[in-house]
Amino acid sequence: MTKLSVGRMALIGAAGLALVSVGYSVRRDRPQEKESAASAPFAAAGQQPSDPESVIRGLQDRVGATPNDAEGWQMLGWAYFESGRHADAARAYRRAVKLAPDNATFWSSLGEAVVMASERDPMPKEAADAFQKAVKLDPKEPRARYFQAVRKDLAKDHEGAIRDWLALLADTPPGAPWEADLRRTIEQVGKINGVEVKDRLAAVKQAAPHPPIGSVATAAIPGPSREQMQAAAQLPKGQQDAMIENMVSGLEGKLKANPGNIDGWIMLMRSRMTLGETAKAQAAFEAARKANPGQAGRLRDEARVLGVPGVS
Repeated sequence: MTKLSVGRMALIGAAGLALVSVGYSVRRDRPQEKESAASAPFAAAGQQPSDPESVIRGLQDRVGATPNDAEGWQMLGWAYFESGRHADAARAYRRAVKLAPDNATFWSSLGEAVVMASERDPMPKEAADAFQKAVKLDPKEPRARYFQAVRKDLAKDHEGAIRDWLALLADTPPGAPWEADLRRTIEQVGKINGVEVKDRLAAVKQAAPHPPIGSVATAAIPGPSREQMQAAAQLPKGQQDAMIENMVSGLEGKLKANPGNIDGWIMLMRSRMTLGETAKAQAAFEAARKANPGQAGRLRDEARVLGVPGVS
């Protein structure tokens, strides 16, 4: 069995708050090297759902009633993953990518779930193929890029892995929720393998975003919250859809009347990503940018924090 094993890594848009966490645990047969624990998604968000199993049952009912609902399967996969049921998450994501094969986020989510579900192989072929598919669809997809570097590290190409992580760091907005963990990964792998990284980390030039990055994307501003989304997930599908649609369509209506409301557009993107409606999140980004060309840079940076696919 390899001396290097992959631990927990989560680079996901957490529902409602869009908090993203990166983690990479490495373990060597050396007593002085301690396994570094990555932030779990719920821990990163600072809260736990009151009844995760009821959320899962609600989503199971949803996909049972509408088995061709790709976004429903994605949400179910996320709920399983958050509960530590990684094999179940992988099965749900397999359905999601089958129904929506052009969604890079779905593919990278599948790859991560397969990695976490594997007890022996730190990088199963199915996971590697899923990450490759995600990057082919979206070369900037951060989770897939992260794990492709992990694959190089497992193959003992430590320099190549660090180089790729540094490139990912350069594309990471300063202050993004996963930045500190990504830096820690680079430092840890460099230390274990005797690769100098201190000066290289200091030399990374990250694109300056609108300060502070994620202030709206991750703030508890009015709109569909994590609790509301979880409550909706527990309702029968018809009521669930009506509740969510009323909230989000109300926001869209306000933006039509006031398209200059930048925070409102960011909130709409956040809501769409919460629901797994990535295409609609992309559409919201495009509409916001078209209506506010002078704020295109800020909108792009906030969309990247939220994980809106196709935004580079």
